[in-house]
Amino acid sequence: MAFQLPFKFSGSSSDARIAERSRPSKMMDYDQPLVWVTVLLMLFGLVMVYSASIALPDSPKFAYLQDKNEYFLYRQMMYIGVSMAAAAVVFQVPIAVWQKYAPLLFIGTLVLLAIVLIPGIGVSVNGARRWLPLKVMNLQPSELMKIAAVLYAADFTVRKQEYMHKLTKGFLPMMVAIGLVGGLLLMEPDLGAFGVIVCIAMGILFLGGINIVWFGGIGALLVLIFVSIIALSPFRRARMFAYLDPWEEGNALDKAYQLTHSLIAFGRGEFFGVGLGGSVEKLFYLPEAHTDFIMAVIGEELGLAGVLVVIAMFYWLVKRAFDIGRQAIALDQIFAGLAAKGIGIWIGVQTFINMGVNLGLLPTKGLTLPLMSFGGSGVLFNCVGLAILLRIDYENRVRMRGGRT
Repeated sequence: MAFQLPFKFSGSSSDARIAERSRPSKMMDYDQPLVWVTVLLMLFGLVMVYSASIALPDSPKFAYLQDKNEYFLYRQMMYIGVSMAAAAVVFQVPIAVWQKYAPLLFIGTLVLLAIVLIPGIGVSVNGARRWLPLKVMNLQPSELMKIAAVLYAADFTVRKQEYMHKLTKGFLPMMVAIGLVGGLLLMEPDLGAFGVIVCIAMGILFLGGINIVWFGGIGALLVLIFVSIIALSPFRRARMFAYLDPWEEGNALDKAYQLTHSLIAFGRGEFFGVGLGGSVEKLFYLPEAHTDFIMAVIGEELGLAGVLVVIAMFYWLVKRAFDIGRQAIALDQIFAGLAAKGIGIWIGVQTFINMGVNLGLLPTKGLTLPLMSFGGSGVLFNCVGLAILLRIDYENRVRMRGGRT
């Protein structure tokens, strides 16, 4: 005779909890929103590059492109295709590999920065020698250096953690390394890229726990250095004075020409813009409308609404980078966490400078808008940097599931 319990056992709640634990995690393998925001920024940029550049073949400067109004559109499409393919490859590389080879990548990029200065090798455009010619596109080593600086500063901070409160061992080696980068960039010249790289290095060191007194002192010294560079350069000094009074007739027709026409573009756009393709400023009034001043074209054609959408997407992107970094540090992956935050600093600082220049909040400086401006190297290394960020997030998710990377 079968034995029966004198009461009915109800295991429904217990079984439900066990079943819930046994279900596969619904966590995705990668951050889909991050991918979509990146792709949307590039596609939005592609549309605006086409709009800003469609009339360029009619100008004497681009006479060789006559009847090729889609030239910059097709080139940007190619750049985006190459960049996404490169990002897919980079995503497969474990973060431990980047940490291992970060110093070699930094040294190799320093060599490229030196090679670009050699006459006959480096390509000179508008008086600046910043590119190495490749068959598919021109490579800009300063863009690669932004990634190298992120990885090297993160690796340096991890290796020198016990010396972060000492000047000679904790800060001086990094200061020398960034000084070498600065010297080479100023010879190109590329003060904007140097400023971004300094912000990357200083930001990572600050997050890594460097002595706040040394940090403040070196920060003040860097400000003094940048002020001295501007004061000792007649061209930069004139541009600074023009920035302070852009509407003075002499400035508006000379050093502040780009700034005044950028402000006119924003003024014409008002709240909702004059309509996609309707910009007047891009018709040879605003120089570099498809690169450094693409935000002004967005402001004119799509108005304040379009500008706010772009700002919101970049804000989300930077915030997500810091969230991923904080998560990695919580999982005891210090290098990955600092690298993720460094990528956030890079994208955030460069975006702020570009938008600040377009809006007249900062002196005119040649820096592109990440992911959106026309250019091969910029889009390529932006995508590579974000692929590294995605890899960090992927490894975070694997660890939270209890797996290994």
